Amino acid sequence: GLGVWGGGTAWGCALQRGRFLLADAAFPGSTETVLGRPPFCPAKLLGSPVAAEPRGRGVEAAVAVLLQAATGPLLLTRRPHGLSIFPNVWVPPGGHVEPDEELLAVGLRELQEETGLRLAAGTFTWRLLGLWESVYPPMLSRGPPRRHHIVAYLLLRSQEPHEELEARICPSEAEVSAYAWLEPRVLEAIAATEDGAGGPGCVPSTLPASVSITEVSGGSPRAVQLPTATLLNVAPAEGEDVERVSTGTKFALRLWAGSTPPPRPPPQLERDPRGSTWVVPAAPKSPPKRGF
Repeated sequence: GLGVWGGGTAWGCALQRGRFLLADAAFPGSTETVLGRPPFCPAKLLGSPVAAEPRGRGVEAAVAVLLQAATGPLLLTRRPHGLSIFPNVWVPPGGHVEPDEELLAVGLRELQEETGLRLAAGTFTWRLLGLWESVYPPMLSRGPPRRHHIVAYLLLRSQEPHEELEARICPSEAEVSAYAWLEPRVLEAIAATEDGAGGPGCVPSTLPASVSITEVSGGSPRAVQLPTATLLNVAPAEGEDVERVSTGTKFALRLWAGSTPPPRPPPQLERDPRGSTWVVPAAPKSPPKRGF
């Protein structure tokens, strides 16, 4: 399943002076959370995150936002086919942490840049769901690692119904090829799928055969029906990837749903000589847009 680092115990994390800090114990200004990765994570199979780091890039910090409307549905977006990282995969809006940004500020900025949605202060609540180690390609069978991130998943609960939020969406076609407001029962079914297990998505009888999504092309949004089985696809162990929900998003949805999988042993990490803290740097200013 989706492992939790540190034997299921809480980790401390914080953004301080442009650096994303992780520690196996709480430290001043930190937030306690869980840190996960899949069993097929290249960093695990290569023996350490350092071995999985793309040359010259290191491990980068990022934020992804699960936006839930007051009426219940949650927003996911599909990345365009032409992107070099996780193309045609469903993810929440998100992107890199820039120097001196706080987690919430990153999430709100990326949400607005990708979907056009601006959430005013006082119209939502938020919390950190957990952290995820994301490596691309996600499996060694598809080649050596080219990108390596620690992604902070945030849950934002809006006071507005999804119909009002939908009326303000103006997605960036460079980063979004489609979006969907998904009901909790569909999200729970997505979270229950196991990447790396192989096999096509199987739709439970309690779910609809298709869900409504909005495709974005040429500035003209178009409502279409997507087979629910597509969202339940799992990442194939070999060969080309398929349209699916990302593994990290499934991890976040499990936390959102209130159920986490059994813990796994902690990985071997590079220890900061000043103590039991690992440093994930913020990206340089105006980094290229990537996905997780």
